[in-house]
Amino acid sequence: MKVILRSDINGLGKRGDIVEVADGHGRNFLLPRGLAITASEGAVSQAASMRRRRDLRDAADRDAAQTIASTLVAKVIEIKVKSGAEGRLYGSVTAADVASAVLSQTGIDLDRKKLSVPDHIKSLGEYSVTARLHHDVQFGININVTAK
Repeated sequence: MKVILRSDINGLGKRGDIVEVADGHGRNFLLPRGLAITASEGAVSQAASMRRRRDLRDAADRDAAQTIASTLVAKVIEIKVKSGAEGRLYGSVTAADVASAVLSQTGIDLDRKKLSVPDHIKSLGEYSVTARLHHDVQFGININVTAK
């Protein structure tokens, strides 16, 4: 059965793609939930407009991510935390801590789920946190963990 996807589905395709699925999967899962429509001649032209809109939105998202990346790569984000005498932290620095520090110091709101913090930051020093804001845009954010 040929269907046109109305939303992105992992392992199947993106919005506007025309895909071949098993009859039962299409009839019992995709169509009732509104995730896909049957691929008729009129719907195929609608799928082309879905793909164009998706491509335009994707390009805009990529440009916004690149702008944020160029801003953050040049900066060093400072995070002040409580620490012991030997430089060990009481707790650890998490992705949420990095996101809130970036927001307070630059005004850029990052989703903590798009940040990858190395192992566990449990001591003072300089680290690099990887941010993946778009599937084409990945960059490092330099952070400096200092004592309060």
